[in-house]
Amino acid sequence: MRVPTQLRSGDFGFNMTPMIDVVFLLIIFFLVSSHLAKQEAQMQLPLPVADSGEEAAEDTLPRVTVNVMSDGGLMVSGRRVEANELLARLQQRLAEVGQDLEVRIRGDRQVDYQHVEPIMLACARSGIWNVTFAVYRSEDVR
Repeated sequence: MRVPTQLRSGDFGFNMTPMIDVVFLLIIFFLVSSHLAKQEAQMQLPLPVADSGEEAAEDTLPRVTVNVMSDGGLMVSGRRVEANELLARLQQRLAEVGQDLEVRIRGDRQVDYQHVEPIMLACARSGIWNVTFAVYRSEDVR
């Protein structure tokens, strides 16, 4: 007769594999999404220069960054968006986060106001009140 090497108790172990899979997928998702957000913020745009303004605050609100290219084209999340699509995109994002949303406008310094105005109108129609402009401080540009 063979002697058992383990004591058998009524204790069953948990299978941790599914939980590890889910955690791993969440880590990958957040790494990819944060990488895209950083890439968008680092897009090379010659921003306008401002004599006054406030330093960018801590990222407490979810943010959508709208880049206005020199030809007037709009880029959101690394994709080119038409001005008439922007309202739907902002409303969708606002519904996803379910709270206040910040819209940061990064416009080329040579772009005309006619290309920035539709962004501000879309924000107003969506009920987004927190709209900021990305600029260079005049003391930083020399």
